Amino acid sequence: MSRKVEELNRRLLRARDAIDRAYAEPLDVPAIAAVAHISPAHFSRCFRDVFGETPHRYLQRRRVERSMFLLRETDRSVTDICYAVGFSSLGSFSRTFREIVGEPPSAYRAGNGPVVVPGCVQMAQFRISEQVAGRLT
Repeated sequence: MSRKVEELNRRLLRARDAIDRAYAEPLDVPAIAAVAHISPAHFSRCFRDVFGETPHRYLQRRRVERSMFLLRETDRSVTDICYAVGFSSLGSFSRTFREIVGEPPSAYRAGNGPVVVPGCVQMAQFRISEQVAGRLT
């Protein structure tokens, strides 16, 4: 791997870490690209090439993953969770949640109680299921 590619990958990892830390805040591609010191268009292309999804989709998935935890582990309302994880409207939250998880938030909550396995195991399983579903459609 060339030094240039290695440096680009480090910058992209820094940007992805920034998304992970600030997922609930209003984020856009220009702000995230600034963390990596890359132009927004080049950042989006490189991020997709390296991580397999756009920065926006990665952010949405992280927000949905956090909302899944909150739906299972708390009794907060779906609306409250929607805003707590960074979505600006209940409609976009519900639509995105259904696209990623396969069911609406309220149905997910009804069918899933608190988890007794470590979160890292559950997230790995969720990502594997999501990849398999993506290949089948």
